[in-house]
Amino acid sequence: MTSVLYDAPGPRAKVRNLILSVVSIVLLAVLVWWVWQTLDDKGQLEWALWEPFTQGEAWTTYLLPGLVNTLKAAALSVVIALPLGAVFGIARMSDHKWVRVPAGAVVEFFRAIPVLLLMLFANEVYVGFSGISSDDRPLYAVVTGLVLYNASVLAEVVRAGILALPKGQTEAAQAIGLRKGQTMTFILLPQAVTVMLPAIVSQLVVIVKDTALGGVLLNFTELLNSRGTLAANYANVIPSFVVVAIIFIVLNFILTSFASWLEQRLRRSKRSTGAVLGADQVEELNAAEVGGTFGTGANSGST
Repeated sequence: MTSVLYDAPGPRAKVRNLILSVVSIVLLAVLVWWVWQTLDDKGQLEWALWEPFTQGEAWTTYLLPGLVNTLKAAALSVVIALPLGAVFGIARMSDHKWVRVPAGAVVEFFRAIPVLLLMLFANEVYVGFSGISSDDRPLYAVVTGLVLYNASVLAEVVRAGILALPKGQTEAAQAIGLRKGQTMTFILLPQAVTVMLPAIVSQLVVIVKDTALGGVLLNFTELLNSRGTLAANYANVIPSFVVVAIIFIVLNFILTSFASWLEQRLRRSKRSTGAVLGADQVEELNAAEVGGTFGTGANSGST
């Protein structure tokens, strides 16, 4: 089967692809063996280093509280950054210059600053707030930095998703008398969601991973920071890194899997644009149509 973008490989191409696949598998196996051998030579595969992860204390005291803080910071950042990014993305497309220019300046400013710098700056700002305790300040700083940076990125995602739609959508909405706000709410945004979803999910994955930056410099007790305390108590640095990496992989895999399921569901719902009729209903419609045709013919003949 061929297409414009891809031609079916011929006999020589099939042999070449098979050889490349075998070589890649062999190289991957050699790499895995080398990593395993190196860890074994360093004594990192001893059961005493991995045994703490089979006990409840390592999870309830260190990993699970850190995971909860990671999810809390990520969830707060997502809940705030998504609508904020949508507002600024739509504002950048406004016909009013006094709305478009400030929104563009805010987006470009915060998108150009590293998220770690935003976290550090927010932490220093929150020092002057008496209502925020020293224990809660790292969480506030991490969420603030993540929101400011990711909202500006999501604003560009929203703007690009809307601009990617055909102009005929906007022209058709204007032709039936819809205002620009109604066009954006009822016509453009529902269609752009499917286009924007992969980029939005990629940014959500970035948010989950960037919570670790707060644990490095702000002493925010997220998953990676809790791993350091666990490794200090059990002297298992490499195993603790491996376990935390697996947890992050599982989290992001769940997030991307849910997003893929949601995207497919949205696409299916957009393809089904009418009611589904049963066989009996179709026969009734056909009978009515045939009867109407004969009736028309008889009236024409009598006339």
